[in-house]
Amino acid sequence: MRYSTGHRVRAVLVVSLLAAAIQAEAASEEVRAVPTRKGVTQGFLLVHPPGTPTASLILFAGGDGHLALSPPSGIGQLKFNFLVKMRERFARAGFLVAVVDTPSDRGDYWNFRTSKEHAEDMKQVIAALREMAPVPVWLVGTSMGSVSAAGVAGRLAAGGGPDGVVLTSSVTQPSRATGETVRTAQLGDIRVATLIVRHKDDSCRFSSPSDAPVLYKALTQANPKEILTFEGGNPPKSDPCEAQAQHGYFGIEREVVDAIIGWIRAPHQG
Repeated sequence: MRYSTGHRVRAVLVVSLLAAAIQAEAASEEVRAVPTRKGVTQGFLLVHPPGTPTASLILFAGGDGHLALSPPSGIGQLKFNFLVKMRERFARAGFLVAVVDTPSDRGDYWNFRTSKEHAEDMKQVIAALREMAPVPVWLVGTSMGSVSAAGVAGRLAAGGGPDGVVLTSSVTQPSRATGETVRTAQLGDIRVATLIVRHKDDSCRFSSPSDAPVLYKALTQANPKEILTFEGGNPPKSDPCEAQAQHGYFGIEREVVDAIIGWIRAPHQG
């Protein structure tokens, strides 16, 4: 596996000790919900780490974002989404993880991810996680989920927002389903550490890896900021915009997650 650092593509070594440090114990899960806007609740799957959390993560799945959460069965849809299926690896690394569903007043996230209402909902989830553990809170999105992570971070820059953002396989081109993209989010308002992750062979027509430097440049206040570029993995078994393709880091999911974990763990000073 190779990945780049900064906005130039270059190969670096993967730190093998990171994978060894991830604990083997299974993480426990439960469905939670918090009240947000009037008459609305925001559900999420909460994944507890084996020990005391060192950070909290809010994971945003791609597509329509609807997980169809229900206790006690948990996730009903999007089980194979890159971030959704890797949630336990994040938790075993010591992170308290919240995988968010759509709010109670919506069945999908189309044309909602950059909205004021979405930011209000996530502000309450961030606050709830801070009450559970006094540690930094990061937003991590993949594909259309990156639109949520960027949109929420930009809108909450003045207060109540995250301590860091990770954008993976970011959607940068509109589709029939939505006109929202990471480029329509308020990237220039984000003031926290921001990591952009891409696969150099991502062939999804809505998330060209060549757009990463454009996002990097638009993050005028993010500090620090970096691009990691991956390559390799397994031959695609799905549509180019789905999980079993380079868009979902098919075959190198663990390596990508471990690199994200390492970046989040690194000291970030604004």
